[in-house]
Amino acid sequence: MTSMLDGCTPWPEDFVDRYWAAGHWRGNTLDNLLRGWALEYGPRTALVHGSTRITYARLNRRVDRMAAGFRLRGLRPGMRVVVQLPNVPEFVITVFALMRAGAVPVLCPVSHPASEVPDLVRVTQAVGYVAPSTYQGVDHTAMAADIAARWPFLRRVFTLEAPGASSPYSGGLTTDPAGCQYSPLGSIDAAPEPALGQSAGQVAFLLLSGRGTTAPLLVPRTHNDYAYQARAAAELVSLTGNDVYLAALPAESNFTLGCPGIIGTLSVGGTVVLAEDPGPAECLAAVARERVTITSLAPAAARLWLDALPAVRADVSSLRLVQVGGAPLDRATAERMGPELGCRLQRVFGMAEGLLTLTGPADADEPVLTTQGRPLSPDDEIRIVDADGTDVPDGEPGGLLARGPYTLRGYYRAPDHNAHSFTADGYFRTGDVARRTPDGNLVVTGRRTEVLRRADHEDPSDL
Repeated sequence: MTSMLDGCTPWPEDFVDRYWAAGHWRGNTLDNLLRGWALEYGPRTALVHGSTRITYARLNRRVDRMAAGFRLRGLRPGMRVVVQLPNVPEFVITVFALMRAGAVPVLCPVSHPASEVPDLVRVTQAVGYVAPSTYQGVDHTAMAADIAARWPFLRRVFTLEAPGASSPYSGGLTTDPAGCQYSPLGSIDAAPEPALGQSAGQVAFLLLSGRGTTAPLLVPRTHNDYAYQARAAAELVSLTGNDVYLAALPAESNFTLGCPGIIGTLSVGGTVVLAEDPGPAECLAAVARERVTITSLAPAAARLWLDALPAVRADVSSLRLVQVGGAPLDRATAERMGPELGCRLQRVFGMAEGLLTLTGPADADEPVLTTQGRPLSPDDEIRIVDADGTDVPDGEPGGLLARGPYTLRGYYRAPDHNAHSFTADGYFRTGDVARRTPDGNLVVTGRRTEVLRRADHEDPSDL
């Protein structure tokens, strides 16, 4: 069995051997991969946010120093830290720094309901919390103080201050009467330490599932499985160092983070442009300004972009590929994408839990307009079954089951849920209804019982 965080279900040893033999898993942690990317692509621009531009070398140095700063604040390997940040460079820096310090980031959308964050802290027993002091009317610092009063294991709060904003913690480390420490995120800085000896089979971070339930469901993603997913997705879309990826949807979602997303783009020396709003005003201007070549959108955002394009009159000629996923895409919108944006459409279906299917950039128009493509990995195993668990013929709808080198074997600390979410031989019961076409493409037609978190059924965390 692989060694994982307590409360996680490892892959069985024969599957571990299979994925290593196939070259899917390569034994490098994500934060150590960043070291290699910095050496290879040092002076190239890694991150862009507004007028801020950060090179690969600077990104790695900042991650090194922040990781050492987190260690000085008492974070140790295996400790969980909730990260609730918008699409800003500090998100990328913080996540990599926590991984480099051996801590486990728990990625939470900045828009996540404040009423549900305490349960997330409780389930993970998070010792740390990273968030803006305030963001879009929500006082995250006050929320963290309330949570710390309820759950004594939360004792470190790191606040991201808006440029020019004043903060009661601007002077550095402050401790409240209950013993909870508050620090500006920018003050987490120390001389780099020797690299920790970490296993790539360990959990890199926890993703929040979009498969809505009353309690938070957390998806453990290991360094091995996530590095493979991002790398394979980058290869599928022929990503190179000349590409510019626009992170328009929330950065903590699987779709934006690694399909190929932020991590896939960094792996080839490309540039990631971070946008805090997926709407057309900010994003179309960023496409024109930064010569964006690839991005990922939910269907609603795609429709907004198309409708706004004539009025905005932005030059989007640099775009070569737009991925759309997170919800069903109607054919009328799909047919507009290529002619109006001047690029290829890629249909994507996936989930934080792992399974990812995509149409290919060279696919004929009809499969792109009508299907969600084929599984990313040759070792993705897909079954479509009836109510009795019997496989149905191609063309017939049924429940979608999956297992593979980047699909979880169990939710974090959720034994009761795991008991009915997985088959005895390790297939994940996705809850989706799908059918397989004769040429191997997948058509997802709906959901069985779960209710998605977002009322409009568009949830980037479902990717």
